[in-house]
Amino acid sequence: MEPSQVAIIGSGLIGRSWAMVFAAGGFKVKLYDIAQQQLTSALENIRKQMKELEESGFLKGALSAEQQLALISICTDLKAAVEGATFIQECTPENLELKKKIFETDPSTTERTYALMKKIGQSPVKLNREIEGFVLNRLQYAVISEAWRLVGEGLISPTDLDLVMSDGLGMRYAFIGPLETMHLNAEGISNYCERYREGMRLVLNTFGPVPEFSGEIEQKISQAMSEKIPVVPKVLDARRKWRDEYLTGLAKLKKQMKSD
Repeated sequence: MEPSQVAIIGSGLIGRSWAMVFAAGGFKVKLYDIAQQQLTSALENIRKQMKELEESGFLKGALSAEQQLALISICTDLKAAVEGATFIQECTPENLELKKKIFETDPSTTERTYALMKKIGQSPVKLNREIEGFVLNRLQYAVISEAWRLVGEGLISPTDLDLVMSDGLGMRYAFIGPLETMHLNAEGISNYCERYREGMRLVLNTFGPVPEFSGEIEQKISQAMSEKIPVVPKVLDARRKWRDEYLTGLAKLKKQMKSD
């Protein structure tokens, strides 16, 4: 059965984002939470984001903002929220015991979910087993960890470190991953390893221990980032809006690249 209605359990930032994704795909969405005020606030936030995206020309899907909003309803009754839904998206807080109460996932559910995510324009991946932090966070933490060590050892300033990523690695990683980068930077992966494995191992063996992410280095990085972007709600929100606009533009470009 092709899903036409989804239930989203949790109306925080992630729940709101999923509601927008499914509505953009033309699905009816029931957004559930335990507090009516939380749901009312969530719906207003969604309305504001959709209107801003529509005005800037970056609203996803073929429907207008009003048409997408009309597909989203809110509910504080869990039974009523999931009634009639052929897909349920869990967006509850990161609490292990809470997650255990919600899941009992069958392999067929994984396959159906994967197909559904592809249909609504997401980029799903399959993990073959559970692992701490999932894949994205593990890659992100590896970069953060080395960035922290390099700054902490006085080799580079925090702002220059970010520049290396944004104007260097980040340029290619925005549309191809590290393994394809290796493949293209030589005559295939095997040739890359033949050329660079010793150099990579030599450098990797100089990496220090996992940082504490506190103390003097934290203060140094915090000061540099605060000088660039003061920790003031208005300033932070403006910078986040700037970031999101460019991310949306990049997503639009990537979609165009895939269709070429």
